[in-house]
Amino acid sequence: MVERFNGRISDVLATRRYTSGEDLEQTLKRYTWLYNHHIPQKALHHQSPIAVMKEWQTQHPELLTKRMVNHTGPDIYILFTENTDCTSS
Repeated sequence: MVERFNGRISDVLATRRYTSGEDLEQTLKRYTWLYNHHIPQKALHHQSPIAVMKEWQTQHPELLTKRMVNHTGPDIYILFTENTDCTSS
């Protein structure tokens, strides 16, 4: 599905010029939301990715303790332990 998303987003990006980085960012955010919420995927039995995730979460509530939400942007996880010193020497 990633390849399909990449192909579709490249088509979207090629259809117009962007006046600023913010304009491009808004277009990417809007398309990502549209893709995840409204474009059915054949690999997901003609359902959107978010619909499939919500259905899966309903069927397996014990596996997920947090509500599924779609946040745009990269996933960044910073893990700290008690012995980690974040200051530079």
